Amino acid sequence: MRFLSFAYRFLTNFGFLATVYLSLSYIEKYNNRAILAIAVLIYAGMRAASALRSFYFFQRIERLEIESRRVIALVTQGGAQSPIKTKTVADVTLLRRDGEIKSYIDLFFLAAVVLLCVAKIVND
Repeated sequence: MRFLSFAYRFLTNFGFLATVYLSLSYIEKYNNRAILAIAVLIYAGMRAASALRSFYFFQRIERLEIESRRVIALVTQGGAQSPIKTKTVADVTLLRRDGEIKSYIDLFFLAAVVLLCVAKIVND
């Protein structure tokens, strides 16, 4: 299921890149092409800011994971063991890593879109 979510993220981003490429390639007038490229650049900038902000969120989650592991280690030394809590922390760790990978995929494709738009604006 994890790989399916990565494949879905990859395919949707690739579809966005292909749509931008085809739309910029078929527009003949430079003014219209530049306006579309600037609009796509603004959209890509907003999505990139959101993806970069999610890394800050993932950092905070990682700190909480470390703190949770420390608390669980202290509790288990007292004799009480809770496999549910350790399983929950492991699940959160896995979800955080998957979220980071998805954000990297998004940023890769957004960088490609930005390069494409800048090339279409600069190219006459």
